[in-house]
Amino acid sequence: MQRYLVGGAVRDSLLGYPFHERDWVVVGATPQQMLDAGYQQVGKDFPVFLHPQTKEEHALARTERKSGRGYTGFSVYAAPDVTLEQDLLRRDLTINAIAQADDGSLVDPFGGAADIANKILRHVSEAFAEDPLRVLRVARFYARYAHLGFSVAPETQALMRQLSDELNTITPERVWQETAKALSEQTPQAYFQLLHDTGALAALMPELDTLWGVPQPPQWHPEIDTGVHTLLVLQQAAALSPRLDIRFAALVHDLGKGVTKPELWPSHHGHEHTGLPLINQLCDSLRVPNDCRELALLVCEYHQLVHRARELKSSTVLKLFNAIDVWRKPERLEAILLSCTADLRGRTGFEQAAYPQADYLQKLADAARQVTAKDLVAQGLKGEAIKQGLHLARLAAIKAAQQQEPTT
Repeated sequence: MQRYLVGGAVRDSLLGYPFHERDWVVVGATPQQMLDAGYQQVGKDFPVFLHPQTKEEHALARTERKSGRGYTGFSVYAAPDVTLEQDLLRRDLTINAIAQADDGSLVDPFGGAADIANKILRHVSEAFAEDPLRVLRVARFYARYAHLGFSVAPETQALMRQLSDELNTITPERVWQETAKALSEQTPQAYFQLLHDTGALAALMPELDTLWGVPQPPQWHPEIDTGVHTLLVLQQAAALSPRLDIRFAALVHDLGKGVTKPELWPSHHGHEHTGLPLINQLCDSLRVPNDCRELALLVCEYHQLVHRARELKSSTVLKLFNAIDVWRKPERLEAILLSCTADLRGRTGFEQAAYPQADYLQKLADAARQVTAKDLVAQGLKGEAIKQGLHLARLAAIKAAQQQEPTT
């Protein structure tokens, strides 16, 4: 039997890109031979083993044949007579279908190394169209490598379009898993752009897809198209923070614009409220974690208010702080302010714009948080009087901080 390094480790080493896991394929072995050599079997659907020392995954070479609809509708054949080339043929992209022998030599029957050099994501074979999950995987790889100049081959995009009818066979949890990984990449906006271009976004996240073609006021949005704005905001959020919840909030903050009646375009008054049920709907359909949902709802509801921070009365600022609970969760305010900064900068020509609202609201929050219930108890207040006293003291602190700010 012979083993080969495969997949991401080979691909990323050729790219000079960091990788953290190594996967192996073993040719010419039986499960019993692997067990006799001290490997531990962990695979249920097909034979995968852990190396006795390194615990790295070693899979027996296998072929896959389409046997039903969806990404699980495959029958697997793993046996000693399966060749390395047959195993590589079943893989999604040529850049993932390269193997490396123990002596360092490459086995590259489908031109993956050339595609890496030319920065192209290309499917290995027409069998690509048998697995709808590959649509999301290609989009995720695009999000990972777009900043390096990679593009997706037109013929691969054509196959992705053919899979639109089978995308509903992917479980919501798996859709979110791929989406969360893509959101964590350096160019997450590339994932959603490719899904939109191939029709997959309309099938999987219609609340988001409807934003394309919806105009906005050009004096505030030179890019005009709401879909374009959304991806610019996501791009800015990715530059500002690695946090998944902030990036997701940036992505969905304007969903309400997608349901504005066309006769009202390009105005979108009240979109911060019409977007809330759409965010809940999207989060329900994708099983989005609560931390991402909660921040997204807050950013959607209050981003317009935050943008107008310097116009707000002290009482309105206090209502905002109460709504986002800056008293117990001060980190929430920082996340909202980062998301709103991304919203401002996610417009053509505004990429480097300052966002003084962030520092302003942070100063007001810091001033208001100096007031504590403990101080009021020390003054002899009790019960409901503490609550009322806390409200008035925080209001006074905000007002005093506002008066210290230079007028603009």
